Amino acid sequence: MAHKPGSFALPFLVCCAGVALFSVMDAAMKGLGLAIGLYNALFWRALTGTVMGLVLMLLTRHRWPTRAVLRIHLLRGTVVAFMALLFFWAILRLPLAEAIALSFIAPLIALYLAALLLKEEVGRRAIGASVLGLVGVGVILSGKLQGRYEADALLGVLAVLGSAILFAWNLIIQRQQAQVASPIEVAFFQHLVMLGVFAIGAPWLAILPPLHAMPLVLLAATLAFTSLAALAWAYARAEAQRLIPVEYTAFVWAMIVGWLAFGEHVTLSTVAGALLIVGACLIAARSKGPDLVPKGSQLEAGAV
Repeated sequence: MAHKPGSFALPFLVCCAGVALFSVMDAAMKGLGLAIGLYNALFWRALTGTVMGLVLMLLTRHRWPTRAVLRIHLLRGTVVAFMALLFFWAILRLPLAEAIALSFIAPLIALYLAALLLKEEVGRRAIGASVLGLVGVGVILSGKLQGRYEADALLGVLAVLGSAILFAWNLIIQRQQAQVASPIEVAFFQHLVMLGVFAIGAPWLAILPPLHAMPLVLLAATLAFTSLAALAWAYARAEAQRLIPVEYTAFVWAMIVGWLAFGEHVTLSTVAGALLIVGACLIAARSKGPDLVPKGSQLEAGAV
């Protein structure tokens, strides 16, 4: 879709709003996980999001997707379910900003998954950017190895990196999905498949959230849908390459929200590592090869 050069301002602002809302959603999920446990936070958010998506599907009279499209929805929803499980498990043990910074390495991992799965070429510039990104991860990790050794925090780092690998795979799948499904359909089936995955443990793990936790459940689900719709709208109206830098403002929002909601402080090693990873992603984005961020995607792992 072609758009006038002067029409970039509104997509830019909407993208900024979408990234900010996702960061608030991450904080809501962290608070919900602390209140009712990670499993129930994920299960009840998936259930609420599925109901919201079903209502929107009915109101907009969406047709049921074909079997081929359903397979894509099933694969991506399953990947996102385990990605969310790892990421939100990690943010219960790490500051929000630190987890977001580590998750930024996902687009670099996507380069190599694209080469493996889509047989796309990875250029020298992208390889150099990957090395720089790994240095950034090492800088952040070095902060965990100084002073008091906290095994739980190091496990959180590993969980974020595992989540980033799954998110990179999610980016590859989303390239196919964006061509065959609308944002509403994508959001609905993502929540529906996630609900199916988490429902497996419901007979043993699910509990009815207490009344004081219900606002957080509704908030998390609403923010997830609103931010996803905002980003999908923005990426449909502006080039992904121009909006990529906006995605990295999630780190700033995570610092602010983490400090206000949980009293979290960001270390110098986290800031330095985040800058290295962001720089690496921007270098790779300018190199020839696959788009790091397909239209309608969200760079942080919190976009789940």
